[in-house]
Amino acid sequence: MKSVFARLASDFLSTIVFLVVYFATDNVLIATGVAVAGAIAQVIYARIKSETLGYMTWASLALVIVLGGATLLTHDPRFVLAKPAIGHIAIGLIMLKRGWMLRYLPPIVTETIPDYATFAGYAWAVLMFMLAGGTIAIAATGDMKLWAFYVSVVLLGAKIAAFAIQYVAFRVLIGNRLRAAARA
Repeated sequence: MKSVFARLASDFLSTIVFLVVYFATDNVLIATGVAVAGAIAQVIYARIKSETLGYMTWASLALVIVLGGATLLTHDPRFVLAKPAIGHIAIGLIMLKRGWMLRYLPPIVTETIPDYATFAGYAWAVLMFMLAGGTIAIAATGDMKLWAFYVSVVLLGAKIAAFAIQYVAFRVLIGNRLRAAARA
C-alpha cells in the first residue's frame, strides 16, 4: 500500500510542487516554471539512479512540459490547470478495464465478492471522469484560488471518501456472504 501512495505522489509531484510554490508566491508563472523544472529534474534523477520510469511518469512529464510551456508562453494559467484533468481521464480509461482492481484487493475480497469488486472498479472510473470534468470546469474559469482548493481538497477528499465507502461496503458484503455460507 505504501508503494502505491509513493507511486501516486511521484506521478503527481509536479502538481504538488505547483500548488506549494503557488501558495508561497501567489504567482502562476513562477509556480509553473518551478513545476516544469521539478518534473524534468525528477526524471533526470530517476534516470541517474537507473530507475525504470513508468508510462504515467513519461506522460506526466510530457503534459507538464507542453501545458506548462503553453502557460508560460501565453501567460494563461488555464493550460497548466487542465493537467490534473488529463491525468484523471487517463486513469479513468485504465480503470475501465474489467477486473483491474482485483489485483489490488486482499484474497478474501477476490474470493468472496469478485463481482462487487469489478463493479467498484467501474465506479472508480466514473469518479475519475467526474473529477476530471470538475477540474476542467474550474480550470476554464481561471480562478486560481478555487482551482487550488479543488485540486488540493476536493480531489483528495473525494478519493478518500470513495475509499472509505468501498471499504465499509466490502466489509458488509463479505460479512453477509460468509454468514449466508455458514448457514447453508
